[in-house]
Amino acid sequence: MTTTDRATDRATDRAADLAAVRAVIADVETGLNTNDAELMVRHFAEDAVAVGADGRETVGRAALRAAHERAVAPGGFLRDQRARYEVVDVTFVRPDVALVRKHARAVDATGAEIGVGHAMSALYVLTREQGRWWIAARQNTLVPN
Repeated sequence: MTTTDRATDRATDRAADLAAVRAVIADVETGLNTNDAELMVRHFAEDAVAVGADGRETVGRAALRAAHERAVAPGGFLRDQRARYEVVDVTFVRPDVALVRKHARAVDATGAEIGVGHAMSALYVLTREQGRWWIAARQNTLVPN
């Protein structure tokens, strides 16, 4: 009986972790779609590393926030860009570390997919610290259509 209860508890915990991890990625998506740089980086760890599709590395939440503020400002390359994110895989390599693969496709204001010649694939590394999930690293890769 105790073994079954523990197994059920672990499954329940994993479901909660999976929902929390998906919510983190959803916030990043919402931040992009609303030009909200703060929401885009809210879940990044203070010392997070992000590598853009162009290979540029940005280290630290403050630097990421500044980069995203420039990107979504009037004239910025992400201004009024929209995407639909699809979490395609979540692997818990340890109870406190998750690898998340995400695909992103460009969409218009109604959410309809638009052809821009590429999609985006991303790998996120999330860690659970202080009772919540944080993005420790992200690597974006352009995928030609």
